[in-house]
Amino acid sequence: MSISGIALWLACCCCAAQVNTAARPAVAAQPVIIDTDIGDDIDDALAVGLALSSPELHIVGITSAWGDTELRARLLDRLLSETGRSDIPVAVGIEKHGKGGGAFSQARWAQRQPPREHPKAVDFLLEQIRQRPGEITLISLGPMTNLGAALDRDPVTFKRLKRIVMMGGSVRRGYDDLGYLPTRGPEPEYNIAMDVEAAKKVFGSGVPLYVMPLDSTQLKLDDTKRELLFTRSTDLTDAIALLYLQWSRETKNQTPTMFDAVAVAYAIDPAVCPVEPLRLRIDDQGYTREEPGAANTFVCLRSDSDNFFSFYMPRLLEQKLQGSGSLLP
Repeated sequence: MSISGIALWLACCCCAAQVNTAARPAVAAQPVIIDTDIGDDIDDALAVGLALSSPELHIVGITSAWGDTELRARLLDRLLSETGRSDIPVAVGIEKHGKGGGAFSQARWAQRQPPREHPKAVDFLLEQIRQRPGEITLISLGPMTNLGAALDRDPVTFKRLKRIVMMGGSVRRGYDDLGYLPTRGPEPEYNIAMDVEAAKKVFGSGVPLYVMPLDSTQLKLDDTKRELLFTRSTDLTDAIALLYLQWSRETKNQTPTMFDAVAVAYAIDPAVCPVEPLRLRIDDQGYTREEPGAANTFVCLRSDSDNFFSFYMPRLLEQKLQGSGSLLP
């Protein structure tokens, strides 16, 4: 795409965002807690960036999940500090490792942040639910170890969540099945397969579940969109650009898949990924099995890439410039 073409696309995005913003009625921001294994794949940072850019969400706190949760908490500390959001509490999750877990591709960026004490994720999660019963949306972007432990400790309190919006599962399509060829069928998805027992507990909890599986989340942040995003030079886009470069170098990948960002987008606006009721069961191998019977989840099985990025891109592109109170045109 030419420079003039990029400029035209950006102008259209920003105009659309202004129209959408004007059309949206003013509503109170919904309280959310984000549980994330940020630092492995880059999609967690892209998802948290969307949450930070969305006034519809009041981020009560962010909890680190899976693997080296202390280092993940430091990454979150640095990201929030560099974007002026140190007011958001960070809690450290249960450290648990599993076979085939992802590499911490953004560890060097996280290690530059001095360590500090954090509350424990399970304590934090349950305390926030007690303070806001029936109000909090939990956005789950990683293996559900923290969620399963919270259920074990205090199931009555956990079930007072308003809902859980998660990226997880593979219902009819697996990895790299983008719908262009006959489907190969589902396969175990990472967030489920890394802690199958925790996932089983969450799916059986009775909390309303809104599931964004591989079927609808394999949307690609292509080179044109990356150029727009990573040359915008806001506090947020600069931080994400550095995290992207570390991820790309460590994984030898160039194009991020927006798995987790779709879940955050749904929490903000369900029209981004419309859901349908399904009955799902997690089996012992980590498959997300469809079953007959009463629905226990709401699942997005298909999403529209153009619609998603028209929602996503303007929010991050309209962040304030570093050291400036003005917005880019």
